[in-house]
Amino acid sequence: QVQLVESGGGLVQPGGSLRLSCAASGSGFSVNAMGWYRQAPGTQRELVAVITSGGSTNYADSVKGRFTISRDNAKNTAYLQMNSLKPEDTDVYYCNVELNLRGSARGSLWGQGTQVTVSS
Repeated sequence: QVQLVESGGGLVQPGGSLRLSCAASGSGFSVNAMGWYRQAPGTQRELVAVITSGGSTNYADSVKGRFTISRDNAKNTAYLQMNSLKPEDTDVYYCNVELNLRGSARGSLWGQGTQVTVSS
């Protein structure tokens, strides 16, 4: 089976930075697209950033110019560099990966979520 482990969340002041990591581990898979989503209490998850296997990226308008998504294919890891953080960025952030599995199966998997709090 495949597992995702997220790390890097925490408490920062407005204008500060955080770097989130999402590592996929296990066997019998390869990774296609990887993305980051966020969800405030009582709301639906929304896309923050996505990166394809070829390295193309897309960002929510609210984070363009401030956040950067990247990946290390050798480590099956995605990163989200978050700069110039604002209080409205406060959310639980979730990693999501698209997987190619054995037997020509495909699927997706969510990480456990990591809390990002931006407050003075």
